Amino acid sequence: MIYFLSDIHLGSLAFPDASAHERRFIRLLEKLGRDATEIYLLGDVFDYYYEYFFRFKSPFPNVFAALKSLTDKGIKVHFFVGNHDIWTFGKLARETGVVVHHKEETLMVGGKRCFLAHGDGLGSTDKKFLALRRFFHNPVAQFLFRFVPPCLGDKLGYTWAKHSRLKEMDGSMPYKGENREELVLFAKEMEKNDHHDFYIFGHRHIDLELQLKTGAEVIILGDYFKLFTYAQMNETGQVGLIYDI
Repeated sequence: MIYFLSDIHLGSLAFPDASAHERRFIRLLEKLGRDATEIYLLGDVFDYYYEYFFRFKSPFPNVFAALKSLTDKGIKVHFFVGNHDIWTFGKLARETGVVVHHKEETLMVGGKRCFLAHGDGLGSTDKKFLALRRFFHNPVAQFLFRFVPPCLGDKLGYTWAKHSRLKEMDGSMPYKGENREELVLFAKEMEKNDHHDFYIFGHRHIDLELQLKTGAEVIILGDYFKLFTYAQMNETGQVGLIYDI
């Protein structure tokens, strides 16, 4: 089996019990590891994550251990950065064996042509968000942030992220409809020139399975803190959402 999941937001200050949430995610990884051949983590696994070169201990040692356990078994784990965990510079890959993707990619998965991405910025017309995204992805800004002490950097990162979680947890980000949802519009535009079997996204925290007129399917993975959803590709190449409740 092949699995896709995103938006776990580990460590969020908005969760009543972040440790319990982390343990639930680790149990999910252990369950998926029983029959998985590949696992795709499509961004925002962490609510905030920055790899300081002089911080030798991972802030998520149990999650790192769970990921390494999967890759040690020969399961290929792909980690696509999201807008909350952009800042991995090699430590995550070295310590866990995951394959890190820093941008969206078209990959053959289970014999199907899949466009995989966290989804932030794709199809967006929000100038403020796009400017902020460019800043976060700027290598100079990323380099300079390493001089912010971890105690302060962590506080800034987790506090900023908390506001987004609280906004999403109150149900204020509903599905906009096929003709307004940015990721659906992005997929439709891509299909004009480059057909895919599946477009699989995270980011939006909505659970969506939508077939386009071209036959392509758009899957938006939901999240694993409120909806507790992920997707499975079976042996016949069909992809469907699973609700882990």
